[in-house]
Amino acid sequence: MRKNDLSVFKMEHNGVKITLKRGNEFQPVIQSTPVSVPVAPPAPAAAPAATSGEPAAASGEKLREITSPMVGTFYGSATPEAQPYVKAGQVVQEDTVVCIVEAMKVMNEIKAECRGTIVDMVAENGKPVQFGQVLFRVQPN
Repeated sequence: MRKNDLSVFKMEHNGVKITLKRGNEFQPVIQSTPVSVPVAPPAPAAAPAATSGEPAAASGEKLREITSPMVGTFYGSATPEAQPYVKAGQVVQEDTVVCIVEAMKVMNEIKAECRGTIVDMVAENGKPVQFGQVLFRVQPN
């Protein structure tokens, strides 16, 4: 890793995932599980209610977010001429590659890690993304 100036190396083979990191940089990985909180039903309103700006699934189920696992540059396709990995309305599985995040000249394939339908592509092609930044929103199937 030192020879090739790599700080992170990820490999998956036969269901085994290995992640190697070097250096003093510590970047915590935060995972959260949605918690169900009972809420009283809203009172009838005479005027339409304002929305929070967060998209909701048609079934009322909250959308899942695919976030960037690292700081880098977002690419929606393998090359500028290639078709995008995914489009809005496309069904994805946990192992579906949805994009690439380039970090330190290393192209990192990002997988959906959930099942559902792509509803929204949030990140812009060729633009920088931050750790934890939302890349896609997915309606669970």
